Amino acid sequence: MNKPTKRAREIPPFIVMDVLEKAHELESQGHSIIHLEIGEPDFPTPECICRAAHDAIKRGETHYTHSLGIIELREAICRDYHKRYQVNIDPGQILVTSGTSPAMFMIFSALLEAGEEIIISDPHYPCYPNFANFMGATPALVKVYEEDGFQLRAEEIKKKIGPRTKAILINSPSNPTGNLLSGQRMEEIAELGPPVLSDEIYHGLVYGEKEHSILEFTNNAFVLNGFSKLYAMTGWRLGYIIVPSEFVRPLQKIQQNFFISAGSISQWAGMTALEKAQPDVDRMKGIYDKRRRYMISRLRELGFGLTVEPVGAFYMLANAKHLAGSSYKLAFEILEKAGVGVSPGIDFGQNAEGYLRFSYANSLENIKEGLNRIEDFISRL
Repeated sequence: MNKPTKRAREIPPFIVMDVLEKAHELESQGHSIIHLEIGEPDFPTPECICRAAHDAIKRGETHYTHSLGIIELREAICRDYHKRYQVNIDPGQILVTSGTSPAMFMIFSALLEAGEEIIISDPHYPCYPNFANFMGATPALVKVYEEDGFQLRAEEIKKKIGPRTKAILINSPSNPTGNLLSGQRMEEIAELGPPVLSDEIYHGLVYGEKEHSILEFTNNAFVLNGFSKLYAMTGWRLGYIIVPSEFVRPLQKIQQNFFISAGSISQWAGMTALEKAQPDVDRMKGIYDKRRRYMISRLRELGFGLTVEPVGAFYMLANAKHLAGSSYKLAFEILEKAGVGVSPGIDFGQNAEGYLRFSYANSLENIKEGLNRIEDFISRL
């Protein structure tokens, strides 16, 4: 009997999904679970976006689209980036994708040959090194630290650059830390030489500061972005990539072969998101910010380490080394004994061991209840 391939057998699990699935199992047994583990907006998709999808269906926009995406959406993305960052993008540089995960697969496929390297921070979004390894490439990890706000430093990246380096991956605002790269550091990273792959999926979810696009500092860059987080559209599966012109045709061929095109209805909805949903975004951001400020204060009261306040996305990576050595064991203990789902730091890299990631993409009422349960759990340790 044939066996699954080595790459299929050896790809690591996404541990936060293991936590979520265990939480669902406990809920099916009648247990009350507060979810602080999942990075998914708890808001419904804004009404104007849903209405645009309905209108697109009524117009019969239910067929394959151009493999790059509908031109109206690509032009709207160009206008959005010019408005936010004063950068000029040609719509021919944009490929619309079925979410940012397929986009990441496409970019890694086009950038990395087997044996080549991509530089990634540690901690990081868990799937980054998994994509690289799946392609036969190697993630070269640069440690970032809590006391420095988990900032990637150009001088540390430079030490990792070698003949096999093909790209530097940055993510700001960051999952799992919620921290923001300064414009100065982004500029310094851009000047190192290798192309920069910038994951900008949490752009727009920044509180009191301003995020920067890598395109402000260099054209030698690839941008990942999408609609899931900012517009509460996770189930719509809509993302996009902005790439140098010489990569468009190779990526287009990958899209044609593996994905054909992004969903037509989602694309028309995405155009409305960019053009009409800003009031809804502002409302959601205001609520996220209240939750963020409450969670920072409460986690510190409970003894968790948060040296630098996170100012983006809807996460914070809190130091829990005083409670346990294994974040994996601690996360499942909190789930089973306190009824609260949290993400173990080890899911985000070896340098995040001893930390827990908390998501505030849940109601303030549930966040308060969840952290009260954790306080009770700590008191019983």
